[in-house]
Amino acid sequence: MNSMYFTEEHEAFRKSFRDFLKKEVVPHIDKWEKTGTIDRFIWNKFGEMGYFGLNSPEEYGGLDLDIFYTIIFLEELQKVNSGGFAAAMWAHVYLAMTHVNAEGSESIKEEYLTASIKGEKIGCLCITEPFGGSDVAGMRTTAVKKGDSYIINGSKTFITNGVYSDYLIVAAKTDTTVRNKGISIFIIDRDTKGISSTKLDKLGWRASDTAEIAFDNVVIPTNNLMGEEGKGFSYIMSHFSLERLVMGVNAHARAEFALEYAIQYMSERQAFGKIINKFQALRHKVADMASEVEMCKEFNYSIARRLNEGQYIVKEASMSKLLSTKMADSVINDCLQLLGGYGYMEEYPMARLLRDSRLGQIGGGTSEILREIIAKMIIDKKEYKPST
Repeated sequence: MNSMYFTEEHEAFRKSFRDFLKKEVVPHIDKWEKTGTIDRFIWNKFGEMGYFGLNSPEEYGGLDLDIFYTIIFLEELQKVNSGGFAAAMWAHVYLAMTHVNAEGSESIKEEYLTASIKGEKIGCLCITEPFGGSDVAGMRTTAVKKGDSYIINGSKTFITNGVYSDYLIVAAKTDTTVRNKGISIFIIDRDTKGISSTKLDKLGWRASDTAEIAFDNVVIPTNNLMGEEGKGFSYIMSHFSLERLVMGVNAHARAEFALEYAIQYMSERQAFGKIINKFQALRHKVADMASEVEMCKEFNYSIARRLNEGQYIVKEASMSKLLSTKMADSVINDCLQLLGGYGYMEEYPMARLLRDSRLGQIGGGTSEILREIIAKMIIDKKEYKPST
């Protein structure tokens, strides 16, 4: 236990959550990986246990706990060996629900946040577009105000929970004459007329439903606007720090899981008359990997604490995602090598881990975009400020 960040209460939560995942989730993972559909019952069980409300206000059914409960939640999800399942869970909480809690009106929170915490409603966040990628300000989806309604037209892609979610948090242009200052955020029910979703076939994250979503003259009430019109870009940017830290934590956790598995395998595998963990070349490779994992983990914990204290950590969160996801890909690739031919077999965890990890350097802001953000802050002395 790292007592700098985790108390006995944290560790008790870790054990109970790990036991829950082992009993309720792990037996179903292979099925969900094959079908690409996570059975609805598990969302309800997560809600019943309070896992969707760790960082949510108590008045809506949340627990309002410190960020290190969230860190534990993320770390243990990575160790069920399904990046897709983990993504479906954390995208619901830390993408969709984050916007509902931060920008939603009181009536929206009462209807959607409460149900989301209970696991009765699943949310998704719709920002990325087929022609935009990381260029959020260049989005083409529009929301035209007409009387007491908005009419939404456009498309989104690479949306986690994009097929089976109950509601969508959608970014759209309410003013097409300006770039980032013309974006607004809306909440839309899945069954609203004019919404269609196409499930995408992915290299990894196979248990999650990732979709391209089309909006064809979708009419919604004006009170579905979240926050102020035209402030959507600021809202999105203000939450990117949390998303990037989440993905950094995910990365160090899956790398740690891969390394633990590889070490266990090495302690059992024999070659040339001895256990392979006695070969110096392999031992030193493990030493390098363990050092890299620990460095990222300690950095991620430190900036999690700063975020918990209310600091604006856009630079540090960008660094977390940039370095941790790169490290995870490298460590998992080397761990697969330690297993030899078995690392390439689907019945062993490394093949899936390798596929799932590769998304880390793409989703939530590519590594190239993150490097430019960091460069702007260090070289050009650019300052990013929170929207609220």
